[in-house]
Amino acid sequence: MSEVVKTPEPPYYAVIFTSHRTEGDKGYGEIAERMVKLASQQPGFLGVESARESVGITVSYWSDLESIKLWKQNTEHVMAQKQGREIWYREFKTRICKVESDYGFSKNK
Repeated sequence: MSEVVKTPEPPYYAVIFTSHRTEGDKGYGEIAERMVKLASQQPGFLGVESARESVGITVSYWSDLESIKLWKQNTEHVMAQKQGREIWYREFKTRICKVESDYGFSKNK
């Protein structure tokens, strides 16, 4: 289970990646972990949240659109995207949103 990301005051951006996987791991878990580690080293990266049952949803948070563009062009990420289309996903959708407001609640404070 991923943690709820502590994001800065808006505005910032969210990339919402929704997917249906193919059967079996086929190296997916290892590459997914590598992509999170690599993304966390990119300028503008704020964090990531992910959940999977029948539908997988991963939301990554970024400070600006330029950072998202550079991440999409990262060489390792491009290779993982290609494998995703060929091996791991039956379908996926990526949405990029500007977060203008956020609020929350936590009993852990």
